[in-house]
Amino acid sequence: MPDESDERLMLRFRDGDARAFEALVRRHRTPIFSFLLRLTRDRGRAEDLCQEAFLRVVKASSAWEPRARFRTWLYAMARNLAVDESRRMAFRRASSLEADPAASALAADDPAPDRAADAALVRPLLEAALAALPDEQREVFLLREHAGLRFPEIAEITGAPEPTVKSRMRYALEALRERLAAMGVEPEAAAGAAASTRSAAP
Repeated sequence: MPDESDERLMLRFRDGDARAFEALVRRHRTPIFSFLLRLTRDRGRAEDLCQEAFLRVVKASSAWEPRARFRTWLYAMARNLAVDESRRMAFRRASSLEADPAASALAADDPAPDRAADAALVRPLLEAALAALPDEQREVFLLREHAGLRFPEIAEITGAPEPTVKSRMRYALEALRERLAAMGVEPEAAAGAAASTRSAAP
């Protein structure tokens, strides 16, 4: 089973083999959770969204066909769940601020993210720089460098044209280099830290 493709495992699960689903969860749960954690910056939300993503896999299994790579499909589902939840939270926040003018004043005074990490620890600095990226750039960077997906797959997942995806990736890399340099990280260390996100868990 360790050598079987995701698509083959999913077909086996569709046909009633529960062990195939367990193998898929073991293979993908940690990277999906890590992706969602970096996307949402909230461990509890990431855990809930990760569980929901695999519940969606179960619900969709009876009609699943290998039209695309399973991994691309799973990341698309996880990303869409995060986007939908973010929109719901933004709507609730907006409604709350409209209902309570005092809340708006408090929201304007939210403290900036803590970026006083030890300059020698490049990884925490990278996480802070990632958190500061615009959402669209951060998700492209994570799908490319953390998930290891190709640009055509990222375009399919995000619904953006491939040139736009490549442009977002370029801007993300430039912003990360600039932010890390501003925090005292040498260019070589900054490049290594960015590349390390593919294998490192938060």
